[in-house]
Amino acid sequence: TGALEVQIPSFVPLTDMVVPDGSTHYKIVSAGAAVDFQAQTFEEAISASAVAPINATATAVQTLSNMVSANSTHPLFLLLGIQFFQQVNGVNYPLKNGAFNPLQIVEVSGL
Repeated sequence: TGALEVQIPSFVPLTDMVVPDGSTHYKIVSAGAAVDFQAQTFEEAISASAVAPINATATAVQTLSNMVSANSTHPLFLLLGIQFFQQVNGVNYPLKNGAFNPLQIVEVSGL
């Protein structure tokens, strides 16, 4: 179908995440890619959740979907990451230290 999806179960940000000092908000990001290693080309799609507060309220189940061409004959990669923010006067500023913004390949198919 070309849909590279990740489903994130409900969680409580304040107790279920380890967050860097100073962070008040977060955003979950996902990417999907079909990679043609011989031609050295790729097709990518990126999706993200809304910026959400780090609090004691349970989140809803979330599905992040990344669409690439259906029936691809190339290897497919699905990545998942998180970005942290600090809110000041209603504005969300990304934390500058990227060491706390993890990104992981969570699935590979077609290799």
